[in-house]
Amino acid sequence: MKKQDAMNRDWTATARTLSNALPLLQRYEGATVVVKFGGNAMGDDSAMDSFARDIVLMQQVGVNPVIVHGGGPMINKMLDKLGIKSEFINGKRVTDAATVEVVEMVLSGRVNKRIVQAINAQGGRAVGLSGKDSNLIICDQTNPELGFVGTPAQMDPSVLHTLFEADTIPVIAPLGVGRNGETYNINGDTAAGAIAMALKADRLLLLTDVAGVKDKTGEVLTELTPTQISALTDDGTIAGGMIPKTETALAAIEGGVRGVVILDGRAPNACLLELYTDHGAGSLIRTDKP
Repeated sequence: MKKQDAMNRDWTATARTLSNALPLLQRYEGATVVVKFGGNAMGDDSAMDSFARDIVLMQQVGVNPVIVHGGGPMINKMLDKLGIKSEFINGKRVTDAATVEVVEMVLSGRVNKRIVQAINAQGGRAVGLSGKDSNLIICDQTNPELGFVGTPAQMDPSVLHTLFEADTIPVIAPLGVGRNGETYNINGDTAAGAIAMALKADRLLLLTDVAGVKDKTGEVLTELTPTQISALTDDGTIAGGMIPKTETALAAIEGGVRGVVILDGRAPNACLLELYTDHGAGSLIRTDKP
């Protein structure tokens, strides 16, 4: 009897959770959510399956999800395997012609198709592409010293709208095409931000390996404005690898994205917790209120 009582309590809690989520389910119906997927969450099969299940669920309840992925560790492994040595300038890899070929092979091939397969295995319908397809991302060279590293200059998201209409989830490798047909490697966060801006997305979720933006005591700051981000950067609270993520967030908000969340992609159901619970997950950055 005690076992049955415990099961009844679990079912009741589940039903209550679903009921409480209703306003948020309605809030995001028809919304576009761009998710930057990377870090340690990509390396574990069970984490990949959990992420894919969450994305399929999001689509089932009316969200248009777009996945933009990285793949740095996989690129490094392949470069090592092929004996291609990399030079670095100020900590940034110089991407020469041989390196960009490997980058495209790994990102558009193995990494992209693994995510597509995981989503399809959970009952979704995903299609893999890169920023080169349908001229989704046209790039300018970021810095001649870095070689084939690009900065998004023009966006054409029409192919993504076509996929939305076909109930298909785009999975995008962060590559772009130059004005003369060159292939450019793009930072994954930068590519996700550019795509979110082009779609005027409701949310950009930057999944990373930390819980969010933290204050000087190590506590996660759950809500931030651009003004606060600037102050925290100026006083050194935001530093290191968090700086480019917050820069992406600020650019996205300036470009019309309603909110950007930096959250821990290793946490189970991170995307669902952010969208469909009152407490959310990670650090929500949105425009200063007038």
